[in-house]
Amino acid sequence: MTETTTSTVNKPWHGVLVATTLPFHADLSVDYDAYAEHVAWLAANGCHGVSPNGSLGEYQTLGDDERAKVVTTAIAAAPAGFTVMPGIAAYGALQARRWAEQAAEAGAQAVMLLPPNTYRGGRDSILDHYRTVAQVGLPIVAYNNPIDTHIDLTPGLLAELHAEGLIVGVKEFTGDVRRFYEIKELAPELDVLVGSDDVVLELGIAGAVGWVAGYPNAIPQATVELYNASVNRDLDKALPLYRDLHKLLRWDSKTEFVHAIKLSMDLAGRPGGPCRPPRVPLAPELIAKITADTQDVLAKGYR
Repeated sequence: MTETTTSTVNKPWHGVLVATTLPFHADLSVDYDAYAEHVAWLAANGCHGVSPNGSLGEYQTLGDDERAKVVTTAIAAAPAGFTVMPGIAAYGALQARRWAEQAAEAGAQAVMLLPPNTYRGGRDSILDHYRTVAQVGLPIVAYNNPIDTHIDLTPGLLAELHAEGLIVGVKEFTGDVRRFYEIKELAPELDVLVGSDDVVLELGIAGAVGWVAGYPNAIPQATVELYNASVNRDLDKALPLYRDLHKLLRWDSKTEFVHAIKLSMDLAGRPGGPCRPPRVPLAPELIAKITADTQDVLAKGYR
C-alpha cells in the first residue's frame, strides 16, 4: 500500500477520487441502482473515493431531490474507508451551505466547493462564500476552474483562504502546472489535488496528494496505477503508461468531456449512456475520434 493510500484515513480527500458520471434511464431519469453499482465497482478496482455532483455528474441539470439522493446513494454504496466528497457548487453561499449541511447529514467526509460563479465580486465575495460554507464544519477542498467560472483562485487567494482555516486543499484545474510551485511557496500546508486528467504526471511528481479524476470511470485500474507511479516518482513505470493513456486523458479538458468519458465507459462495458440537455449528441466525427482513442487504449489491455 502506498503512502498516499494510507493517508486517506486521516485526510480523506487524498488519493484518487473519481468525479463520477451519472447514469440515466432512456427517459433521462436518474438510474440510482446503476450509480450505486458504479460506486462499488470503482472501490473494488482500487480507487480511493468518489466526488459526486461535479460537472461530470451533470449536477447543474439535477433537481434538488435528485441531487440529494445522488449523495445518499454514493454513501450507501461506499465500503468502509472509501471517501465520498460531494461537489456543493451553487449560485450563492447560502445554497452552497445547505448542500454542505446535506452532505454532512448524509455522512460525507469532505466537500468540494467552487467559488461563487454568477457574480464577479472579487476577493471579498470569495472570502465570504468560503466563510459561510465553512461554518458547517466539513473539510472543504476548493475547486479552481476559472475556465468555466471566470473567477480565478490565484495562489495568493488560496493562501489567504487556507491561512484563515477555510480550506484544506484545492482541486487545480487551470492546466498550468507551474502554479503548483507558487501555491506551495505561499501555503506549504495546503494540499493540491490534480484537477485535470492530462496533467496527472506533472503534478504527481511535483507533490500532489490527490486526483479528482474523470477517466477512472472507464479505466480505473490503469489510472490508479498511473497516479501511484506518478506520486511515487517512478518514471520508468509512469511515463510509458502516461504516453499510452494521454490520448484519452486529454478529453477531460475538452468541452465534450462528459460526452467523451461516458462514451469511453460504454465502450469499456460500463454504464455511460446519454447526457441530459443542454448537452446534445456529439457530431459523428467526434464520436469516431473518441471511439478510436478508447479502442486503442482498451486494445492494449488497459482496464
